[in-house]
Amino acid sequence: MTASGIGPATIHFSERIERVTLFDDAPPDVRDYGTLTIMPGLVDSHVHVNEPGRTEWEGFATATRAAAAGGITTIVDMPLNSIPPTTSADGLYEKAHALDGQCRVDVALWGGVIPGNTHELRVMLELGARGFKCFLVDSGVDEFPHVSENDLRAAATELARTKAPLLVHAELGGPITGAEAAIAGADPTDYRTYLHSRPNAAEDEAIDLLVRVCRDTGARIHIVHLSSASALDILRRAREEKLPITAETTPHYLHFEAESVPPSRLEFKCAPPIREHANRERLWDGIREGLIEMIVSDHSPCTPELKRGDFRSAWGGISSLQFLLPIVWSEAMARGYSLSDLSRWLCAAPAKLARLDGKGAIAAGHDADFVVWSPEEAFKVTPEIVDHRHKVTPYAGETLTGVVKATWLRGEPVYEDGKHCGEARGVWVR
Repeated sequence: MTASGIGPATIHFSERIERVTLFDDAPPDVRDYGTLTIMPGLVDSHVHVNEPGRTEWEGFATATRAAAAGGITTIVDMPLNSIPPTTSADGLYEKAHALDGQCRVDVALWGGVIPGNTHELRVMLELGARGFKCFLVDSGVDEFPHVSENDLRAAATELARTKAPLLVHAELGGPITGAEAAIAGADPTDYRTYLHSRPNAAEDEAIDLLVRVCRDTGARIHIVHLSSASALDILRRAREEKLPITAETTPHYLHFEAESVPPSRLEFKCAPPIREHANRERLWDGIREGLIEMIVSDHSPCTPELKRGDFRSAWGGISSLQFLLPIVWSEAMARGYSLSDLSRWLCAAPAKLARLDGKGAIAAGHDADFVVWSPEEAFKVTPEIVDHRHKVTPYAGETLTGVVKATWLRGEPVYEDGKHCGEARGVWVR
């Protein structure tokens, strides 16, 4: 699968792709994958690895093993849940030191925006940060506080001069506070209680604010893990204005629906929440319309102990890194989308967001990163195949379509026939 379309071809490469030719041009020693699909290695631009500091939640060794098993050749690590967070030059260096020598796929790093660190942003960009992430509501960890509108505008103004993206967790606290008061006393083991505690309005009002900030500053703003389909109207108006604002969503918002989440199944908890069936289908409409440009995992793991209690107290985050490709393909195939659509959402668009020019496409000059997979073959998610540090995932027991047969990183196989192979040769992509 190349930029020119889908069909038989020969890819000539060493560490980088030299050229793509007709299949008839294959040399005698060609690796022939027959009728399997060869796609660019996936780029997952929303992954919480949590190392250093919370490596017991997930570390670079286990996260990148899971990525390789899932056909992902580059992850972009989020700046929070590690200690220290990646909100300063020192924090960036600590993160880079932690990943060195451990990774089975390549890793890029987002920096973070918190109150008072605007002066650090240019330095982190020069050192290799791909852009910056902030929260408009409590992040869940004390060391990564959320920003005010003034903080947000200061960071946006600074980054507008650099063209680096500002990624935003788009929920505002006002609607959440009001909703929590309205449901006080409701059953905290019932998923509907949690759903009602984080209403669509929290996202919609935040995205309306981001559009205004984008218009006023010219900053490149990206909305992470869009859950609220009612925000699509706001994004449509922003597109009509030609504002530089984009959005992503995640496999759990496209696969699950609130009506089917059983009581006390805390592996389903995330923020924003998984919403209703009708909302899910409208998100797919937003993808078709191009208002949502990419699908990323938002892999946000924790220890099993933190997924105990009830929906009010448990950690909010879903583990899905290894299964990004088959989850999305299972749903996309059922709705008539193509392999080209899949490649655009999972490879090209995330690479463009993170400004990874040599990733996300099978084209001359790009890294020889590939996933070889069977789009027709199905499998069941069972604990023994999960390479994440912990096995807690809402996809346990799900049957998904799309089996990864091999993953190649910069010209060498790192995963093949159900086994990891070679050394941990992933690097920090700067």
